Amino acid sequence: MKENCPQLLNIIDQASFAMDDVLLYLDTHPCDRQAFAYYQAMARARREAMDAYQSACGPLMVDKVNSASGCWNWIQGPWPWEGGR
Repeated sequence: MKENCPQLLNIIDQASFAMDDVLLYLDTHPCDRQAFAYYQAMARARREAMDAYQSACGPLMVDKVNSASGCWNWIQGPWPWEGGR
């Protein structure tokens, strides 16, 4: 479902930002269990959104290329800044 691709990218961006933000906090407050639980929740949300995106829209990371045909498909289709993926 290509129409969900922009929404999934938005979720990935938001979860990635939240992870980066809470990681900075955890660097100075490593025993804050609530913050760590929040990090785990954001990591899970990001992973789920990335899996959904890659299933519907194509690989986001080069190590997630699925070349079932035996051909390198990383460069197929438009790039995200071209309105694709």
